Amino acid sequence: MDLLNTIGIGAVSCYALLSTAYKSMQTLYARPKDLSSASEDFVFHAPLPSVDVIVPCYNEDPGTFSECLASIANQDYAGKLRVYVVDDGSANREKLGPVHDAYARDPRFNFILLRENVGKRKAQIAAIRRSSGDLVLNVDSDSTLASDVVTKLALKMQNPEIGAAMGQLTASNRNDTWLTRLIDMEYWLACNEERAAQARFGAVMCCCGPCAMYRRSALLLLLDQYESQFFWGKPSDFGEDRHLTILMLKAGFRTEYVPDAIAATVVPDRMGPYLRQQLRWARSTFRDTFLALRLLPGLDRYITLDVVGQNLGPLLLAFAVLAGVAQVALTATVPLWTVMMIATMTMIRCSVAAFRARQLRFLAFSLHTPINLFFLLPLKAYALCTLTNSDWLSRSAPANVTGAGGEGVFVPHPTSESSARATSGNATTLRRLNLARDSATVAPAVVCSDD
Repeated sequence: MDLLNTIGIGAVSCYALLSTAYKSMQTLYARPKDLSSASEDFVFHAPLPSVDVIVPCYNEDPGTFSECLASIANQDYAGKLRVYVVDDGSANREKLGPVHDAYARDPRFNFILLRENVGKRKAQIAAIRRSSGDLVLNVDSDSTLASDVVTKLALKMQNPEIGAAMGQLTASNRNDTWLTRLIDMEYWLACNEERAAQARFGAVMCCCGPCAMYRRSALLLLLDQYESQFFWGKPSDFGEDRHLTILMLKAGFRTEYVPDAIAATVVPDRMGPYLRQQLRWARSTFRDTFLALRLLPGLDRYITLDVVGQNLGPLLLAFAVLAGVAQVALTATVPLWTVMMIATMTMIRCSVAAFRARQLRFLAFSLHTPINLFFLLPLKAYALCTLTNSDWLSRSAPANVTGAGGEGVFVPHPTSESSARATSGNATTLRRLNLARDSATVAPAVVCSDD
């Protein structure tokens, strides 16, 4: 049984060396740049760009949805702002109706009501094709934005070399359960370590869906590729944020992270939904990593280390855990070296995070280690073996919404007194919008969620 012990020691030692090099460089590059070198980000050098905010919605909780739209309506952006809310065939549309009505008179808000569920990506595209702003901000329907998010992201997008920028994510329901507290810390680490370090080289590998801004001119060039993503001959409908980010990098644009543009999103409060979300994200990450490999020669060497660390690191750790479990089962002895190395790496990482965030709560993130070892690592292995599976997993198949398959209803704001009189007391007028192009290629069973 010395073989198992040797495999475990070798795997965990290699993991420790790789993780130390990767995390050390990540911490170094994640440190904020000198403010004097970034002072141009705080002043607009041209007329304010127009911004179109796109909010896809599917079976969202009305209260959460209302908070999302309120946060958008309360943006302090001085430029032109338009909002496109896309109801993606929600089965609870009647419950969402009062939320729509509350903003129907706001001249900035427009509503697109799809007659059947076509998926988040197609819902976004339906609005993008109607939009006309210089910049497009994608917002999830369960997310709320700080009042200055649009302003800060638009400031970052002044540089024409930048194709996309994301804000910092937090968990709006952080205090609900022990799991939401861990996920909130996980988001902080993902944003302020991983994304912040990648942004040093203009290569954020995933501008996260809850709050990501894109240059519309670049978006239009990539829209067909974005709409028709395939993996091994099968449509790939989730992981739209990561795929669109990779397409931006592939087209030669920079992708950035803006830490003071804060967006809060609802996160899973139970292990079941959390693991299903992580399975979907793992498949998306593996799929787009294959696409990203072609980009690495043109990016900074740190990005190569980042990709290797995120993919090879878990594999080495999985080997160490498997060898350790086998050693316990077959010899009734504890792999002390493996246990000590994992515990040491965990405490170092949590201590560094607590120091950087100036928050002692990050010491409790060590509780995430057993979840990673015994749930997430096996889940990632399963994801790697089922990459062609495109189920969203988070919600059941939607009920059909009355109406023709690819058609929808566009609900414009009342722009004049005449249009207001024409409503005869109704909040809005309705006119048909042909969305056949946006839904014809999507099976009705495709489900979109916004976790």
